[in-house]
Amino acid sequence: MTDRTAITDALQAGNGLLRLEPCWVPRSFMHPGRRLRLHPDDLYAFGAHRGGINERWFSSTTNADNGPGTPADEGLSYVRHGGRRFLLRAAIEQAGDVLLGAETIARERGWNLLCKFFDNMGPIPHHMHQGDEHAARVGRRGKPEAYYFPPQYNPTDNNYPYTFMGLEPGTTKDDVRRCLENWNKGDNGITYLSRAYRLERGTGWQIDPGILHAPGSLLTYEPQVNSDVFAMFESLVEGRPTPWDLLVKDVPPDKQQDLDYIIGMLDWDANVNPRFGASNRYFPKPVTPFEHTDADGYREVWITYGTRWYSAKELTVQPKRTVTIKDAAAYGIILTQGHGLFGTLPVSTPAMIRFGQMTEDELFVSADAAREGVRIENRSESDPLVILKHFGPGNPDAPAR
Repeated sequence: MTDRTAITDALQAGNGLLRLEPCWVPRSFMHPGRRLRLHPDDLYAFGAHRGGINERWFSSTTNADNGPGTPADEGLSYVRHGGRRFLLRAAIEQAGDVLLGAETIARERGWNLLCKFFDNMGPIPHHMHQGDEHAARVGRRGKPEAYYFPPQYNPTDNNYPYTFMGLEPGTTKDDVRRCLENWNKGDNGITYLSRAYRLERGTGWQIDPGILHAPGSLLTYEPQVNSDVFAMFESLVEGRPTPWDLLVKDVPPDKQQDLDYIIGMLDWDANVNPRFGASNRYFPKPVTPFEHTDADGYREVWITYGTRWYSAKELTVQPKRTVTIKDAAAYGIILTQGHGLFGTLPVSTPAMIRFGQMTEDELFVSADAAREGVRIENRSESDPLVILKHFGPGNPDAPAR
């Protein structure tokens, strides 16, 4: 149990900021992409039977849903203060009004955001995340998600830098049914019904619930609703079979062989949208025109926006420059390049991390500190300081599409 005094003490020491430990998550059905800056000897630190570590979760109050053998705190971020550590989730439960603001707690009842890097050597199976209606039938929340491909974490493309998204216009539900009926025949051919888009660094996508997608092999920054629901629709990827259990993981027990129900979880119109790319691809949008901020030594862009669920920014501060940035809501940060000061706390981007090692690249910023403005200093003579900032629902500053 974390008491409120310990939380407020940590906040006071950081002037409204909390330092977070790295939170690593393995996936048994994927091959690690080796770009998370985790030491190669530690990729299977949870044990080979759990799978390799291919995700790092940020500012997380969400448990990873990794089946039997998953530790109780897997996926949860820890705050580090002095010699103590406590869960961010416990901090928000005990002092959410201080961390997020009383209005946000009254409206959202918590920090309804999960953000992560996922890093795979190859593609993920074509899958979808249930919407609220279907997720509620198994006691979960629906999950939209957004993607951004940070250049600093993508020195290589890995095996397949393309993502299948949606279904080709004209595809029928009977076409998808045949794929599911062929589950145990090897490749069920679901991606023959889809279209692959080449992934571009410095851009992003929005994937609403019910849309099929098979993320490719660029490392991806992914703000999303804090839920781990999914249904895999592809039976074989890179020679690796996908068990039927991963298709029906979040399907009611009496519906796990009901193909009409499973297909009914898809948002059909969104999948066969003939303008899918134009509807779902996102490009950075300046927070303030660059001609107004370049003289002050920084640029800030929205990289995730236009949804009610979450938003995200990328801030770049030039070498030897200092800026103060105000935001309208609490947020988490992860550095992708450079070093300096964020508020009063030293921050630095690691070149390599050992499993269990503390880093200086991740923080949580309380609502009051965000509104008052955080002073950010780039202490490098040559390297930009680049920071990704993730916000939960209801940020009033987030722009429309």
